[in-house]
Amino acid sequence: MTGDARIVALGGGHGLYASLTALRGLTPELTAIVTVADDGGSSGRLRSELGIVPPGDLRMALSALCADNDWGRTWRDVLQWRFATDGPLNGHALGNLLIAALWERNGDVVDGLAWVASLLQAHGRVLPLSADPLEVTALVRDDAGLREVVGQVAVATAHGSIEQLRLSPADPVVPRETVDAIDAADLVVLGPGSWYTSVLTHFMVRPVGDALVRAGQRSVLVLNVGHDDEETAGTGRADDLRALQRMAPDFVPHTVLVDAEHRDEPGLADAVATWGARLLVAPVRDGRGASAHDPEALRRELAHVAFEHGLTVRGAERGVAG
Repeated sequence: MTGDARIVALGGGHGLYASLTALRGLTPELTAIVTVADDGGSSGRLRSELGIVPPGDLRMALSALCADNDWGRTWRDVLQWRFATDGPLNGHALGNLLIAALWERNGDVVDGLAWVASLLQAHGRVLPLSADPLEVTALVRDDAGLREVVGQVAVATAHGSIEQLRLSPADPVVPRETVDAIDAADLVVLGPGSWYTSVLTHFMVRPVGDALVRAGQRSVLVLNVGHDDEETAGTGRADDLRALQRMAPDFVPHTVLVDAEHRDEPGLADAVATWGARLLVAPVRDGRGASAHDPEALRRELAHVAFEHGLTVRGAERGVAG
């Protein structure tokens, strides 16, 4: 293939930040598609007060793509700056306020994000999963039985196992650019991140879920590292796969990437083989003990997958596993 690879990464929060940090620089044709269900903190307050898509995860994605120079890093830090006051500004990230102002001024979610990307001289673009704020509701089972939990923060921190998930509105407005980006992608990277509220939510928005099914054999699914995610406490990576399969039975990725520490997790290899996908095992966990991916290690493995697909990526040749 000639030309730069078109890569799309989907997720939210710190998981998407990690994958974008790994992918930036591999190609100038990089797009982040970000879930918009957050209802906590500064994002939740702006969402409630202004009726807007929560800007926080979008801000994080934009910050991950900032230019690697003084200009880009300075504006990244300004976007991430949080006020600490005794008044109503306390806890607000300046970037959230800036994004909200652009949306109110321009009346267009995608256009507002493009202006912030331009300010950061970003290595790519950021798009929302939907133009409507989403509310996540889950049925969670614990020792006391089955209960309904409403809201992204509540679902992400609920004790028990999630048995069912739904979104409101059920059929949100999806920007044409979001679906077009997936359809045009040479490689789609899904995950890591909070499995139910940042990863599986993409399949619940029908136009995006359908596009992901079409992109199956151009996709790599990055499984989480560590064991301390409250959303999936007491479960394993094979359980994460089964949850995705129940939600999107027609989706089959080309590759499932798992950290070497999970290599022998019961049922994982069989689940991937039965699914019809390839299991790629590599040491991608942050060596400092954090339950997070090492961006350089993740970059190496994603570049390896891109090369296998015959794609052109930049500056990764010496770091690619043989």
